Amino acid sequence: MIDSSYVLAGSLTGFVVGLTGVGGGALMTPILLLFFGVSPTTAIATDLWFAAITKLFSLLVHNTSKNVDWQVVKRLWWGSIPVSLVIVVLVSLGQTIVKVEFLTTAIGAAVLITAVGLLFAPKLLANARNKRVSEPEKFKKMQPTLTITAGAVLGLCVALTSVGAGALGSVFLLYLYPLRLTPHRLVATDIVHAIPLACVAGLGYLFAGLVDGGLLLSLLVGSVPTVILGSLLRGKISGRWVQISLAVVLFVVGSKVIV
Repeated sequence: MIDSSYVLAGSLTGFVVGLTGVGGGALMTPILLLFFGVSPTTAIATDLWFAAITKLFSLLVHNTSKNVDWQVVKRLWWGSIPVSLVIVVLVSLGQTIVKVEFLTTAIGAAVLITAVGLLFAPKLLANARNKRVSEPEKFKKMQPTLTITAGAVLGLCVALTSVGAGALGSVFLLYLYPLRLTPHRLVATDIVHAIPLACVAGLGYLFAGLVDGGLLLSLLVGSVPTVILGSLLRGKISGRWVQISLAVVLFVVGSKVIV
């Protein structure tokens, strides 16, 4: 049965995801924990599939503009998919990785790191551009290895907490490709990387029976229309102000989750 409160939460998160590429995990998982009292494992499991499906609809808008940098996406996958597969195997085998007492704290910490990353994104970008210009050959030589490493970190974060694919991913890409990825290309590339990662990471939780189908359906009823709307409005709203607002919200939410 469709729950209107979950539909509203899905609508809000879907719009943010469409507008910024961020929020599938960083926003939805804390909302499920704080406002609906969903258990951490169920929140993570359900949110992984919510994020994957919601971002798929956002991708349909971006892909028509050919904004995806597939070389960067593949480098990220080389790091993120293998790590998430390890977590999938552990979860599907019923390992204690989904039962740790500090899972809620881990989610809160990931959200706080995400907020800090969004706030300092311009400084990271400026620093990366200086290195890219002053040491171009060294910087380009390091890009593939650093991108794969970044993917591995994202794979671990997403599989354990469902947080990181969007916000942390965009911060990593901002630093690693300061000249190559324009804002629209960065968001589209980050979304494309996040969809298979969320699916792979979600498989273990699905096989373990931790995904709440009714909750997922209600969230998607709200998110699908708004993620499309947010994607269409992206170029018409100041991205930096949206980033700052989202960072403030995530900082408050992350702090409450930890407390």
